[in-house]
Amino acid sequence: MTERVVLVPGLWMPAAVMALLGARLARRGYAVSRFRYQTRRPMEASVESLARFARELGAGGAKLHFVGHSLGGVLILEMLTRHPEVPAASTVLLGAPVRGSLAGRRFGARPFGRWMMGASRPLWESRSARWARPAPLGVIAGTVPFGLGRAVEGRLPGQNDGVVRLEETEVEGMTARALVPLGHSVLIVSRRVAELVAHFLANGRFP
Repeated sequence: MTERVVLVPGLWMPAAVMALLGARLARRGYAVSRFRYQTRRPMEASVESLARFARELGAGGAKLHFVGHSLGGVLILEMLTRHPEVPAASTVLLGAPVRGSLAGRRFGARPFGRWMMGASRPLWESRSARWARPAPLGVIAGTVPFGLGRAVEGRLPGQNDGVVRLEETEVEGMTARALVPLGHSVLIVSRRVAELVAHFLANGRFP
């Protein structure tokens, strides 16, 4: 059976930014697909588009895994929560603000920020995040405060990756979480993160 990984990028990022991570996973034997979405569209529409995309991939009998960075991880969690019929062998979220984002709320309070964030703004509000599936869910979070959130909105309280605070990545019911000394955007190009993702997809846990 083919094992396929669906990669979903973060806010404002083209699917191509996931190419390096995808190439590293491909060398481990995974087929890789990248999902594109538009921030200006309502997130509900992106959730439904991702669900259709996943169902089409799974129709061929492929075993599906999901890996999402930042807002892409939020989108994956929303989709898999709303669509229990979509199969997921495992899921990994990279620096995903599943409980909302203080940096996002600060940025969205400004006129330019409201325009830039488009229909994704409601996702930055504080909220709960829960995983109820039996399949494993892994969370990888950065702990080096180096990212656009720090540059634009100033220092964030507590441990963070420069954009997302550590506590904002917590999912109730998650299988495991790995902390890495990296900034937010570096997560998708880090060899160490790719190794962690590959290990989790294969074993349902981090080394």
